[in-house]
Amino acid sequence: MFIDTHSHIYLKEFEIDSAEMLERAAAAGVSTILMPAIDSETHNSMMTMEHNSLVRCLSMIGLHPCSVNDTLENELAIVESLLQQRKFIAIGETGLDFYWDLTYKTLQYRAFERQIEWAIAYDLPIVIHSRQSTDECIEVISNYNGRGLKGVFHCFGGTQEQATKIIEQGFFLGIGGVSTFKKSGLDRTLKSVSLDNIILETDAPYLAPVPFRGKRNEPAYIPYIAQKLADVKEIGIRDVAAITTKNAEKLFSLAV
Repeated sequence: MFIDTHSHIYLKEFEIDSAEMLERAAAAGVSTILMPAIDSETHNSMMTMEHNSLVRCLSMIGLHPCSVNDTLENELAIVESLLQQRKFIAIGETGLDFYWDLTYKTLQYRAFERQIEWAIAYDLPIVIHSRQSTDECIEVISNYNGRGLKGVFHCFGGTQEQATKIIEQGFFLGIGGVSTFKKSGLDRTLKSVSLDNIILETDAPYLAPVPFRGKRNEPAYIPYIAQKLADVKEIGIRDVAAITTKNAEKLFSLAV
């Protein structure tokens, strides 16, 4: 059994075959799919996915750093309102993204810190996006030591030193398709990281693992990521599935 801890299966990329995609996920052993929010434009489609009868799908709520702009306060107000209305599995995805555009860098920090405060207030894990900003995100969360903050650095692709710092903060590493890319260099880092600190994710529809690299990603590809970890750790894929599923259940307080 697998848990895909990060999958945007509610996006338009899945409109034509949503049911079939979920059937493939179930056939691949995926029992649960966690859906990170992006912004208010996709909240409804995300929450609608929760009502399918094929795979358990659970929503997070938050504001993606790439959606941070001059509408920030309105977007955050929507997130806060939804938090007050219903239960979510986590806050996210949030964080910092310095890859595309630095125009709203200051606002990204403001959005990130506000969402950290909500994660603490609601006792929810936080799902961190840290593209080109891993060190900066580590620095931000270090300011909240001792306040019960917990979560995951999603799509982790950093160094051994960064992995150590993240784990020391009590956070998990979200490992996805990048781990299967030959030039990612993630093998060396993963060798030194205990499976007890890892959860699996696809980040579908993005970052499909080899042999599907460059194509649309989907939750059914989780076993390819698990197999890569099994190869690196020289253990069986069933062990990877069992340990990472247990980790996800612990972090996200998932009822078995």
